[in-house]
Amino acid sequence: MSGTLYIVSTPIGNLMDVSHRSLNILSDVDCVLCEDSRITKRLFNKYNISNKLKVINDINENSKKDMVVEYLLTGKNLALVSDAGTPCISDPGYRIVNSAKKNNIKVVTIPGPSSVIAAISISGLPTDNFYFQGFLPKKKGRKTKFEELLKFDCSIVLFESPKRVLKTLNDILNFLGDRTVALCRELTKVYEEVKVDKVSSLIEKKESIKLKGEYVIVISKKGYKY
Repeated sequence: MSGTLYIVSTPIGNLMDVSHRSLNILSDVDCVLCEDSRITKRLFNKYNISNKLKVINDINENSKKDMVVEYLLTGKNLALVSDAGTPCISDPGYRIVNSAKKNNIKVVTIPGPSSVIAAISISGLPTDNFYFQGFLPKKKGRKTKFEELLKFDCSIVLFESPKRVLKTLNDILNFLGDRTVALCRELTKVYEEVKVDKVSSLIEKKESIKLKGEYVIVISKKGYKY
């Protein structure tokens, strides 16, 4: 009988935002697949978990997925985590989940933190319908992607790094218009910050935008009045 693959959500910042069930699974499985062992060890150290870690990331996931499936088929249980939040959401993992399902291996979700849901829930923008884009193309295909986003009549959620956040705000203004934007930074951490304003106003006040920490940007649909 094959083992089980657990998809385990971990904190997006504050290490206290982890469920008892997640900790139990991470302690009990035969091995934990992680994106970066240094980051996962911070959680392990806080909760005295001493399980084995195996690094699975964007670089090696495709070449390692068959090995992971073979391990599961021997009856071993594995947990998959990302550096933060819910695995497989703009993070490695979906190839392994896909391979496991094709081999009739049980895949179980251990739900928890998600920066997408956290950001849109405190944005004050409509949440009944939204589109998750994730990271935008850095160069090639960027204009085309914004042209695609114009078609969506709902809130749009983006991930962005601090070094490109100002460029993205300018691109939102140029391609999508002067929409209301929620600029969410360092969610659940000590310096959590959310700025909600017209994108033009945020650009005008760019000196107040800290170019540190990971950003989630929520963009209102066209014509929405905040």
